[in-house]
Amino acid sequence: MPVPLLSPTSFRQSLQVAGWALVVGGLAGSASALFLWLLELTTRFHQAHPWLLWALPVIGLLVGWLYAAHGLGVGRGNNFLLEEIHHPREAIPLRMVPFVLLGTLLTHLGGGSAGREGTAVQMGGSLADGVSRWRKLDSRARRLMLFAGIAGGFGAVFGTPWAGAVFALEVVVISRLQWSAWLPVLVASFVGQYTCLAWGMTHTEYHWLAGREVNFSWLALGKFVLLGISCGLVAQLCGRSAHLVQWGCGRLAPWAPFRPVLGGALVIALVFLTGNRDFLGLGVTSSTSGGASILQSFVPAGLDSWAWLGKLVFTAVTVGSGFKGGEVTPLFFIGAAWGHAAGVWTHEQVPLYAGLSFVAVFAAAAKTPLACAIMAGELFGWHLLVPAAVVCEAAFLCSGRSGIYTSQRHYRQV
Repeated sequence: MPVPLLSPTSFRQSLQVAGWALVVGGLAGSASALFLWLLELTTRFHQAHPWLLWALPVIGLLVGWLYAAHGLGVGRGNNFLLEEIHHPREAIPLRMVPFVLLGTLLTHLGGGSAGREGTAVQMGGSLADGVSRWRKLDSRARRLMLFAGIAGGFGAVFGTPWAGAVFALEVVVISRLQWSAWLPVLVASFVGQYTCLAWGMTHTEYHWLAGREVNFSWLALGKFVLLGISCGLVAQLCGRSAHLVQWGCGRLAPWAPFRPVLGGALVIALVFLTGNRDFLGLGVTSSTSGGASILQSFVPAGLDSWAWLGKLVFTAVTVGSGFKGGEVTPLFFIGAAWGHAAGVWTHEQVPLYAGLSFVAVFAAAAKTPLACAIMAGELFGWHLLVPAAVVCEAAFLCSGRSGIYTSQRHYRQV
């Protein structure tokens, strides 16, 4: 059970753990900086050598074999961290750091449509648990350290320390913030972010919404609710598509390392079917061939109105078949592209709808509406906090019971 926010015992222990959260934040920020630097190099290398797409099935076999033969459970990813917070059973091995780092880089080397949040969070959680074992912390302190590791990784990789802290508090139990960890997560998230910046890493800037006034009339409020409902349905489609691919690959390939081979071959087939490479890779910026990107979602004529569906299919195949990297940045792409389409179809402000949907689809998929509303404030400007909260909450309420993290608990289960 979570410890009350104002419990003197909880506060004293949080204060003690906050000192070690400084270390966790520094480690998570440094690991995220290294990851972001290597990811940029890998993405550029793939763009310069597009033939690497043909190697994606072989890369999938390598990643699948490495995790099956030597991973020893770390393939559970973010769910591993959540399970250990709920019911501590086993240590989170430090091998998770190199495994998820290498697996994600290999996925992007071949052009797989995957993200980066899972990598950063898993590295942060593994390093936090390593510090806990080193200091021989008790189970309650270890739990707080895992919260700090999640926050440090998330805040550093996206450059959103406030959202990183709230994400860690919100993601473990749906609809209930874990206030007992508020101090360690704040320390780790901010230290992680500024450590990442100190290493020279920068984050994507979204300038289209800076200073843009938002009409918040009753009519606009109704439109925001409808946009949120649509984002919740898109998030459901994302989750079910990935689960369908996972189920299909499991039926066709009982041997787990062969499942990413099927996924890699299907990604190649999709490239030939669509006739372009728009939906390969991370998708934050355009490829050298002028492919689609998140940034183009904020420009009225920047994307095709069905780009969100293309990215959804490529991501479901990549992640569902077992490639590493996570779903969050692709969810940002899908959300922004959906908002772009909704804005075009309804003749509304495309940059505004793209920005709100950017965070709302992720809010619905991860069951973290508060963190995503705060993320909108950090990325796009705090004047969007209230509209983002409305859209994210509507998306969350219309997204179904389960999300992308199967080890989340509902508040009625704790």
